[in-house]
Amino acid sequence: MADEATRRVVAELPLLRTAAGPRDREGWAGRLKEEYRALIQYVENNKRADNDWFRLESNAEGTRWFGKCWYVHELLKYEFAIEFEIPVTYPATAPEIAIPELDGKTAKMYRGGKICLSDHFKPLWARNVPKFGLAHLMALGLGPWLAVEIPDLVAKGIVQHKEK
Repeated sequence: MADEATRRVVAELPLLRTAAGPRDREGWAGRLKEEYRALIQYVENNKRADNDWFRLESNAEGTRWFGKCWYVHELLKYEFAIEFEIPVTYPATAPEIAIPELDGKTAKMYRGGKICLSDHFKPLWARNVPKFGLAHLMALGLGPWLAVEIPDLVAKGIVQHKEK
């Protein structure tokens, strides 16, 4: 899967049990509770490890998510708005995270600013349905993507720090 640090992060995340998506009204409420528990646990773990790097919130139905993520590179904090919707086939299909302000700035992104996770993350997600959830999406999808792409975009001068 990944390096030891990543394995440790994932091992500390609760696995989800409910295989329900937004179309399953009764099951979705239970799944959403599990999602929130896992996200809260992940955020608490990150804060304890001094690795706080995102904020997420959802609409009342838990189908549309939005927030901020940030990456610190060379002691400068680069912050981005993120958004995604829960697919109707969730949890069989992973959500596609978008960073609209980076749309068109990297080859590892689809139209609309959706980050490319197809090579590495989506097969991992598919092997772990329904155990993986949004906390896993952040830990194994967005986090590694930021760690690879942001330093590269900064080095190329495509992304500049807000204070420059």
